[in-house]
Amino acid sequence: MERCPVQGHMFILAAGSKGNPLVTFLPLIVIVGAFYFFLIRPQRNRQRQQQQMQKNLDPGTRVVTTSGMYATVVEVNDDGVILEIVPGVQAQFVAQAIMRVLPEETEDADEDAHEDTEDDAHGTPADDVEAKTPPPPSIVKSDDKTDNTDKG
Repeated sequence: MERCPVQGHMFILAAGSKGNPLVTFLPLIVIVGAFYFFLIRPQRNRQRQQQQMQKNLDPGTRVVTTSGMYATVVEVNDDGVILEIVPGVQAQFVAQAIMRVLPEETEDADEDAHEDTEDDAHGTPADDVEAKTPPPPSIVKSDDKTDNTDKG
């Protein structure tokens, strides 16, 4: 069997090049450094901020859980936190379930938001929607005394 001359030359070139081993590992070192600075370090900072936020929870703070539930902190224990989901409904969560703290709203912003929910786009109260809605097709309102159906 004959050997390909190109393969033999490649082997000779690879065996003959004796460079600095640091240059050989330099791309690997750069990749590891990039992973550290772009992935690992920012993730550690986010974890520290999350832990700090969870340690600084106070009763009355509005929060969002990792499952997307909006609640108010009622009590902070060693085991976790007790959250009030709606008035009168409380649930116990581990502190790690708190994803973020909501910014506090002023009373003026809260009143404006409440007014917006009462009125629809035309400026009429939302309670009048039921009065404006036509009855379903199965219910027929008839004010006249005559029956318009054919009986035979």
